[in-house]
Amino acid sequence: MTNNRDKTKIFDTMSNKRQKDTIIKLGEFLSRHAVFTVDELDRFLSVKGPVKRNTRRSLLTYYRNQGRIVSIRRGLYATIPLGNNPVSSPIDPYLVAAKMSEDAVIAYHTALEFHGKAYTVYSRLYYLSARKSLPLSFQSHVFTRVPIPNLLLEKGKEMFGVVIHRRSGVELKVTNLERTFVDVLDRPDLTGSWEEIFRSLESVEFFDLDQVVEYVHLLNNATTAAKVGFFLNQHKETLMVDDVHLNLLRNLRPRQPHYLDRSQRKECRLIKEWNLMIPVEIINRSWGEVL
Repeated sequence: MTNNRDKTKIFDTMSNKRQKDTIIKLGEFLSRHAVFTVDELDRFLSVKGPVKRNTRRSLLTYYRNQGRIVSIRRGLYATIPLGNNPVSSPIDPYLVAAKMSEDAVIAYHTALEFHGKAYTVYSRLYYLSARKSLPLSFQSHVFTRVPIPNLLLEKGKEMFGVVIHRRSGVELKVTNLERTFVDVLDRPDLTGSWEEIFRSLESVEFFDLDQVVEYVHLLNNATTAAKVGFFLNQHKETLMVDDVHLNLLRNLRPRQPHYLDRSQRKECRLIKEWNLMIPVEIINRSWGEVL
């Protein structure tokens, strides 16, 4: 617990006029920020004038000793609700992923989970960012950065299909279902087994197919275009897929047969319409036999 000496350290770095006001308002800040960065705290504190680094450090120490905040990593903190144990109080992992970098975008299987469409919940969370960062382990979750595809960066389209949500006072960015649909087929290694991929995507009732095709064009990957086309063709009735969109995707397919999954080349069958070598397991949906 905090003693008077902790408060004195804070007050020594602040004018008397700002002392009580800052402490009270910082409590309000914490109530509105379940997860926050020191940059956000600095912006809050500097509203009424410049803030010394020692002031911020003392405030963070004060509230950590109070059990009101915990450190996630350098420069990133989580707020603990009043009365909760800072050691065992769960922190929303989506909020942590959203604050891993200023440009972080929740994506791939983690986006499916966020939208409530994942067949299985994973302990690993993926986020897109142009900034390099090592994986972080926190509260039984692992947060892994995935680089933004170079073509999207070159075209200035890294935010294509990204939507903004607010959750517990935190603004987070996440890929929408259309982009996520294409992304998980483009990078199945970030989603799991093909059963996981198909069962997850099949829980989505509707896709904006114009946006799906536009995003496939942006990625400019023939194999990905064929994967998307194959999935939509398999679910033509349930997703109300028309030939216009399928033809656009057919025009982007590879000229020679490509493997749906280069790590899975045995027991595959060529689907000529898409020039894809597809595992028989997927064609026959054999995983459904062992439910």
